Amino acid sequence: MLYQSENIQADWVKQGIVELIFNAKGSINKLDTKTVAMLSEALTVLEATPGLKGVILRSEKPAFIVGADITEFLSLFDAPEEELTQWLHFSNQIFSRLEDLPVPTVSAINGYALGGGCECVLATDFRIASPDLRIGLPETKLGIMPGFGGSVRLPRLIGVDNALEIITAGKDIDAQTALQNGLIQAIIPLENLKESAISLIEQAIAGKIDWKAARHPKTAPLRLTELEHKMSFSVAKGMVMKVAGPHYPAPITAVKTIEKAAFLNRDEALALETENFVKLTRTDVAKALVGIFLNDQYVKSITKKRHAELPKQAAVLGAGIMGGGIAYQSALKGIPVVMKDINQKSLELGMNEALSLLQKRQEKGRMNAIDMAKTLASIQPTLNYASVSDANVVVEAVVENPKVKATVLAETEALLADNAILASNTSTIPISLLAKSLKRPENFCGMHFFNPVHRMPLVEIIKGEKTSEETINRIVSYASKMGKTPIIVNDCPGFFVNRVLFPYFAGFSLLLRDGADFITVDKAMEKVFGWPMGPAYLLDVVGIDTANHAQAVMAEGFPDRMGTIERDAIALLYEQQRYGQKNNHGFYDYSIDKRGKKQKSVDGQIQTLIQQNAGKTQEFSQDAIIARMMIPMINEVIRCLDEGIIASPAEADIALVYGLGFPPFRGGVFRYLDTIGLAQFVADAQQYASLGPLYQIPESLKQKAQRNETYYPKPEKVDVNIRELA
Repeated sequence: MLYQSENIQADWVKQGIVELIFNAKGSINKLDTKTVAMLSEALTVLEATPGLKGVILRSEKPAFIVGADITEFLSLFDAPEEELTQWLHFSNQIFSRLEDLPVPTVSAINGYALGGGCECVLATDFRIASPDLRIGLPETKLGIMPGFGGSVRLPRLIGVDNALEIITAGKDIDAQTALQNGLIQAIIPLENLKESAISLIEQAIAGKIDWKAARHPKTAPLRLTELEHKMSFSVAKGMVMKVAGPHYPAPITAVKTIEKAAFLNRDEALALETENFVKLTRTDVAKALVGIFLNDQYVKSITKKRHAELPKQAAVLGAGIMGGGIAYQSALKGIPVVMKDINQKSLELGMNEALSLLQKRQEKGRMNAIDMAKTLASIQPTLNYASVSDANVVVEAVVENPKVKATVLAETEALLADNAILASNTSTIPISLLAKSLKRPENFCGMHFFNPVHRMPLVEIIKGEKTSEETINRIVSYASKMGKTPIIVNDCPGFFVNRVLFPYFAGFSLLLRDGADFITVDKAMEKVFGWPMGPAYLLDVVGIDTANHAQAVMAEGFPDRMGTIERDAIALLYEQQRYGQKNNHGFYDYSIDKRGKKQKSVDGQIQTLIQQNAGKTQEFSQDAIIARMMIPMINEVIRCLDEGIIASPAEADIALVYGLGFPPFRGGVFRYLDTIGLAQFVADAQQYASLGPLYQIPESLKQKAQRNETYYPKPEKVDVNIRELA
């Protein structure tokens, strides 16, 4: 053995040829700080090895290298700028040393080669891969850009346009695409991958393949004419700003870095990449996006611990758009489902919804006709209750009325086996209240989907007073199998997501009562704060009638904070039968454009109506609008944590981002609070305390602010000291 360490080994595989093997102790290979240091040690050995004629990089794991260790990121981001720059320079020297070995090199890639894994193989002369390859640079999704030479080598290997598409979107590509654009030289069956790598190296050693010619473009400036340079980067900048927008600086920074580095040699370009990488790590956006990733992993770990037997047969009570969406999602993931309704037209609507979604998958090439037919056939529409009796899990999705739901649930329970699970897709009604109509309340819980079901990743799993842990485990496993992210919450009116949403709507109604223009409010919350929809637009999409009903439930549950306010805009529109997109008239008017999508417009009549209802008009600054909208929501989120409705800041923030579209670049309420500082938020919020109970800051937040605490712990230092490494 030439070199042996915890994560990397190197030894002769044939005379003159060494294989450098990534083989970490765990189940996957990551390019963490320890592994980077070990790679440096291994290269030092290879550089001093007599008789070396070629090097093969490969992995002993099912995936080559899945990427960097993201759990280290926040620690690295917290390191002093000079120290991080030093470490990146040290790391890039390692990959350049690999690239500069005086012998041909090849990477034999199996499975995933992402982020640092991709950047590692870019440093070798050749790359061959198994058919299951997924290779790419996802860094911009985390608010940063490639930092180990990805922005330098990839454009020089596959061209600027192809590289910009991968880097700015943070995407990965398959083996066939990688072969077509020149990122890899061959696709080889996994069982032949090692032998093919040896054969390729032998040909390079024999001079049959010019390995020096393959290496040269990566170390030289890009070969672009002035016109090509201008065209490529002008188009890329326009596309990136259109897609990413101003709140996500990483994609445009990557474009500008590659543009500026086009006429530089490798080492100069690497220095520029490091400079801009470090700048991005200083941004709140990067910390927020990494935080979301880590929170998502935490939630997944909870789900994994709650693994339970999956249902062989599911059922949905209530068809239509929501029921059809739930049935579609269950069938799509391999669990057959009965869809029960009392109305044939509703069943047809539900089946048409499922069919439409399946057809879209087929049109996009994500499903063939046979699989589409099988999936649709696994949804059984019925008007007969008896068809539900064999279901292991039944999701009730009828009208949001406690009496109707209680009746349907009791009738259904009588048909089911004693161990079958009942779940209600209610959005606001307490689960413990609905459970009173059941004989087996321990087998009952909430399963709150968000509309549209096929797009929204979150499912709230609501635990009632008598819900058993076994029931929660089985529903969590079912939701996970459906491809959803389940968040467990305790019972209360509105649960977590809607409970914190309606104070936000209340803040909106108070703004309109005080004379704000709803269009101005929407623009501030969309363009400045970053919500995908402003409150008026969101209410139109939800449905004014639905919001009015839910608001009444919340007012009954929390009368001190969410009681009916004078001159409430939601109630006003409901009285005027302006239900939003349902009947094309709400805060906005809606018509169908040429693409068949709803297009909103402003009706002067509604503005006059709201202004008359307010009794006065006045202008508010964007900061004032954001404060008055967000303080009620933030206060309620904190109360939910204090009361144990939500178990942790991580779960709360994931629920807000996945369920409400809380701006990802802000990371969720708790990450947002930590970013601006708790003391600063308290000081800002106290200016609005006179507006009423919604604006009263929870005592727990005041105390944490006084103690200079945060909701997320400070990131732990990485095991390896960066300064010592460098």
